[in-house]
Amino acid sequence: MRILTVSPDLYGSHPGFLKQMYRLRAAVFGGRLEWDVSIANGEDRDQYDELNPTYVLAIAGSGLVAGCVRLLPASGPTMIEHTFPQLLEKGSLAPHPGMVESSRFCVDTSLASQRDRRQLHLATLTLFAGIIEWSMAKGYSEIVTATDLRFERILKRAGWPMRRLGDAVPIGNTIAIAGSLPADRVSFAQVCPRGYTSIAQIDGGPIRSAA
Repeated sequence: MRILTVSPDLYGSHPGFLKQMYRLRAAVFGGRLEWDVSIANGEDRDQYDELNPTYVLAIAGSGLVAGCVRLLPASGPTMIEHTFPQLLEKGSLAPHPGMVESSRFCVDTSLASQRDRRQLHLATLTLFAGIIEWSMAKGYSEIVTATDLRFERILKRAGWPMRRLGDAVPIGNTIAIAGSLPADRVSFAQVCPRGYTSIAQIDGGPIRSAA
């Protein structure tokens, strides 16, 4: 399992991986979870994919995308503030330069059967570590996200508990929440799975820590 970060300037270099990612999102969010997402030609895409996000992908040994997440600066527009403001205590996010938004996190459990002692999928922990490592390298110290109670429990089991930014709210067929996660070396060490290889390069350049 390895991490691949795909920034806007690298979209053209990884069209196959991005297509797999969109199809995985459709299968997970539209299929398994039955969320109200926009699916066309078997792919999940929305307006936030048009804002030039960076995608962090977990690539299995087979070369298939085992998991993915979308990252956008919290300066906006963001899903958490513009699509789900009801999840925020004050209805707004109050972003700062060190804040990034994570969305569309999902894992293909058929490709990620290996689990750790906490019974968490290796792909899940690999993605957590990749998100934190990329965030630190880019100068971000805080990650915000809109998710559900099930994922909040996964984060807690991983040792990366989320600080809620408002009350839980029923949305569609799930109970949704907004929260904040630290992007620091302590969190990275906590979630990092055995055998994880640090990202040698990020967005085509050498990694540099903001810590």
